[in-house]
Parts: sequence; C-alpha cells; structure tokens
Amino acid sequence: MAETRASQSNSREWTSEQVQQLRQLAGGNTPVGVMSIKLGRSEAAVRSKAHAEGISLAPANRPPYGEMR
Repeated sequence: MAETRASQSNSREWTSEQVQQLRQLAGGNTPVGVMSIKLGRSEAAVRSKAHAEGISLAPANRPPYGEMR
C-alpha cells in the first residue's frame, strides 16, 4: 500500500497561528532562516507555505528588523 507524501516526510499541518506568525515575520523583513527557527520548520517548508499562502518573502527596500543606526 502506498503512503501519502505527508506521511512519508513526517510533515505536520500548519496552524492558523503559525500562518499568522509567518505573515508577521515576512512583513517585518525577517530572513527565512530566522523564520524557520522561530516556526520550528525547515526553510523549504517556510518558503513552500509562503508561496501557497501568497506571502512574499522578497526583501523590502528597508533594513531588516527596523532601523539600523
């Protein structure tokens, strides 16, 4: 019997809270590596979910984490 892709990769569902946190982190120009640590997901999983949700991970024209002085 064939396993589904989800069970093969031991993936878990994203909660609505995690998706909201992903949106906030992306909006704050947070690097994908940092997002993956905060969300407890791989960078590939973060990129994939962002794409599926229509969340842009392209850096905005501003320094990360607000003003750097």
